[in-house]
Amino acid sequence: MQYPGPEGPVSVLDGVSLALAPGESLCVMGPSGSGKSTLLAILGALETPTSGTVTLAGEDPARLPEKDLAAFRNRRVGFVFQDHCLLPQLTALENVLVPTLVAAPDSTAPQRARELLEAVGLGSRLAHRPAQLSGGEKQRVALARALVMHPALVLCDEPTGNLDARSAETVGSLLLELHAKHRSILVVVTHSTELAARFPSRAMLKDGRLVA
Repeated sequence: MQYPGPEGPVSVLDGVSLALAPGESLCVMGPSGSGKSTLLAILGALETPTSGTVTLAGEDPARLPEKDLAAFRNRRVGFVFQDHCLLPQLTALENVLVPTLVAAPDSTAPQRARELLEAVGLGSRLAHRPAQLSGGEKQRVALARALVMHPALVLCDEPTGNLDARSAETVGSLLLELHAKHRSILVVVTHSTELAARFPSRAMLKDGRLVA
């Protein structure tokens, strides 16, 4: 992956290659500026690689027109960011349901959202808005939101980076438990050695290359 620079193209990722099957997970570590977030953006079809291809379930999102690309991201990819990115005016339940609002009507979505919030221990917080939740609780809402569309791929960018140690441990446990249950593909980038140690597969992104 290259970006234009004042003195010519700047290479961020160089020959990165990986293959993951449903139910598999990978934790990626690396120094700041190594391209971890860029890797997630490419995997999640938020950016188009300048070379190479990315396929998910046999489909290359880079070949899709913009409208279909947006639907692909909505339907197939779940994102969890370092900042929970919840809408402050919505309740926990309404925040989880946001991805379903732009998809085809689904009468089962509200019940699925409730079940996910129950699974992350927030069954009694459905009507609470983000300002009424702790940092760890907000990140658990974000995790439920990422899973509400049954995505094939879940991408997490420093999911515990803004949390205290206890909340980070809780969110990390929930992330891995729900991944095991839903059998998605999970890719997490983190600086946390504690979180990374819980993954069976880990890799280091250094000098634009992914090293096992």
